[in-house]
Amino acid sequence: MLLSELVRTSAAVAGAPGRKAKIEAIADLLRQAAPAEVPVAVAFLSGELRQRQIGVGFAAIRDLLGDTAYASPDGPDPDQPPGSASDHTAPPLTLADVDAAFAAIGAISGPGTQAERRRLLGAVFTRATPAERSFLTRLLGGELHQGALEGVMSDAVARAAGVRPEEVRRAHLLGGSLPAVAQAALSAGDGPEAASAALGEFHLQVGRPLRPMLAASAPTVAAAFERVSPAAVEWKIDGIRIQVHRQGSQVTVFTRSLDDITARLPEITAAVLGATADSLVLDGEAIALGRRGRARPFQVTASRAGTQGAPGADRADVPLTPFFFDLLHLDGRDLIDEPATQRQHLLAAVLPADVRVPRIVTSDVAEAERFFADAVGRGHEGVVVKSLDAPYAAGRRGSEWIKVKPRHTLDLVVLAAEWGHGRRRGWLSNLHLGARDPAGGFVMLGKTFKGLTDQMLGWQTSRLLELAEQATQPAGDPARAYGVVRVRPELVVEIAFDGVQASPRYPGGVALRFARVLRYRPDKTAAAADTIDAVRAIWTGAAG
Repeated sequence: MLLSELVRTSAAVAGAPGRKAKIEAIADLLRQAAPAEVPVAVAFLSGELRQRQIGVGFAAIRDLLGDTAYASPDGPDPDQPPGSASDHTAPPLTLADVDAAFAAIGAISGPGTQAERRRLLGAVFTRATPAERSFLTRLLGGELHQGALEGVMSDAVARAAGVRPEEVRRAHLLGGSLPAVAQAALSAGDGPEAASAALGEFHLQVGRPLRPMLAASAPTVAAAFERVSPAAVEWKIDGIRIQVHRQGSQVTVFTRSLDDITARLPEITAAVLGATADSLVLDGEAIALGRRGRARPFQVTASRAGTQGAPGADRADVPLTPFFFDLLHLDGRDLIDEPATQRQHLLAAVLPADVRVPRIVTSDVAEAERFFADAVGRGHEGVVVKSLDAPYAAGRRGSEWIKVKPRHTLDLVVLAAEWGHGRRRGWLSNLHLGARDPAGGFVMLGKTFKGLTDQMLGWQTSRLLELAEQATQPAGDPARAYGVVRVRPELVVEIAFDGVQASPRYPGGVALRFARVLRYRPDKTAAAADTIDAVRAIWTGAAG
């Protein structure tokens, strides 16, 4: 299959007005793909690489290929003929060509790595048309944003294979990889019966990670109890999600994204080898704790978990403590369809209390709120309120688990905005946020496009264009515009966020975590916005 065919489908998906149209466009492409091409097509249209990471992103593309690698986030017309930078003598790119090149780039290591990456990536881009170059740039930079979210892709695979969507979802949650599931379903032979049989072969396997169950959100403990009661209430730990598989003396530790990090976390392996079981699959969190067991900032945990190579002083100084909250398999018995109470009973039987997440079971909101306050006081994110009867719905965000976190808010100033794409095309979307510097000016804290309704997008686009610096005013049709529009720092917006973390990326040294827009504050001037000192005080409090 030619890359140009997939790029045209990507453009069609981005421009499709609804979910059904997106599903049908992807399904049409998958029906035309050869079995070996299916996982590549699914990965690319999901905005991912089969190799996950190959050491190339936006910055690397700019450094390796120069500014000509960049194009409009929406890309040019997919039917546009190759530009002058393309190699007209080379055959057109296929999915297999690009996938093989990415695999080769990802395998490079040692001296001369950057030069060899430059050569291989340059060879791909030289053969690419302008539309293909735009697509590949956004794919490598994690900025495809075409609306082919996981649910859409799963349904498209089901449509192409002629099976029920729930069959694909079940296989996906157990197999972990949607490209692999799609390949099994679409290469099983003729007819939906063969595809269903192939999907039915996906089972929980110790040693192969499955996608973690996710939690919905509620603003307060009381609101969560309106949806689930009685309930288990557990600490929501601000660590890294881990899924640990044990088969005899072999232990494997996976991240939330299903990456194997066993070698980095020997203390997790040691803790699980202490379990009174021969084979098990555990779900939990790993976190760095400070004095008296208080949670350290998330970045301390993340930095420690990201350490490569042989154990060193950083590992000895920053050990991670596991807190497990679910048991998915025990000694040959799959437990994901068992009620939560049964899974918890078995978890308590095989693991000591010091590596299990603290929890209570109650229908008393006041008791749950006290538990929440205690968890936050210990430096944790909040609590998760869980149904007592729910199975483990891997890969799904339902109402059986509900997270509750204290909400921080700040009044910040919009410094710039980026033109949207996909369904936000023609609107200024991603906001650059700044806190007031008492010494003068503003300090950028990060970006967000979350929390914006269509009405807010329309209003802010008009208002920000009024505030735009003359040099960044869009020329021609705003719907075709892209890039950053810098504005006079006058517009104040109320931002909710989960916390503050250290960040060398921004001049203030800190950034907001999970920032989202609550509302605009036309009643406030920029002089009344919160200061960078207030932001650092939140960070200092968390770090202490």
